[in-house]
Amino acid sequence: MRAIALIVGRELGAYFRGWSGWVIAAGILMLQGVLFNVFALGDSEKLSSKVLQDFFYFSMGMTLVASVLLSMRLIAEERHDGTMVLLLTSPASDWQIAIGKWMSAWIFVLLILLASLYMPLMVAVNGSVHPGHVFSGYLGLTLVGAAATALGTFTSSLTSSQVVSVVLGGILAALTCVMWLFSKVASPPLDELLAYLDFYYRHFQDFREGTIHTRSIVFYSSVTFFFLLLTQKVLGARRWR
Repeated sequence: MRAIALIVGRELGAYFRGWSGWVIAAGILMLQGVLFNVFALGDSEKLSSKVLQDFFYFSMGMTLVASVLLSMRLIAEERHDGTMVLLLTSPASDWQIAIGKWMSAWIFVLLILLASLYMPLMVAVNGSVHPGHVFSGYLGLTLVGAAATALGTFTSSLTSSQVVSVVLGGILAALTCVMWLFSKVASPPLDELLAYLDFYYRHFQDFREGTIHTRSIVFYSSVTFFFLLLTQKVLGARRWR
C-alpha cells in the first residue's frame, strides 16, 4: 500500500505542478458548462429530471475524454523520458505500479466531477431535484471514469508516445460507446455479447435515469480490473526484456 500511495502522490503532484492537468480540467469544465446551458437547459421549459438526464448524457462523454487525456502520459512519459527502467527496478511490483498510475488519474477525474457538481445544483434552484438521481448519475460517472482511466493506462503502457497513446485510447473509448450499433447487425449469441460490452446503451443509461443496477457496477468494475491486469502484464513483459 505504501508503494501505491507514493506513486499516487507523485503522479497527482505532476498533474497539479504541470500545466496539462489544469488545461484538461479547465477545458472539460468549460465544455460541460457550454453543453449544460445550450442542450440541458436550452430555451424551452423542461422537467428537472429531463435536464439532469441530458446533463449526465454529455457528462459521460466528457468523462471519457478527460479520462483518456489524463491517462495518456502515465506510462508513455516514463518510457519517453527514459525513467521507465528506474520505475521497473524499484521495490514496487508491476501490479502496484499499474494501480498507482491508474488511481492518480482516476482521482483527478473525480476532482473534475466534483467541480462540475454546481451544474445539477443550479437545477435545484428553479426546480425539484431528487438527491438520489444526482447520486445515481455521479456514481455512474465515477465508474465510467474508473474504467476509462484503466483503459487509458493500458494504452499508455503500449507506447512511448503520448499522441499514440491518446489516439489508441480514444479509439477504444469510442468503440465502447458504439458496441450496441454492432450488436444490431451481429448474429446471436454475438449480438448479445456486443450489446453487453457497450458502456452507454446497456449500462450507463440506467444511472442517467436515476436507477442503480448491481450488474452495471459489476460491469464497470470488471472492465477496470481487466485493463489494469493487461497493464500489469505489459509492464511484466517489459521488466524481463
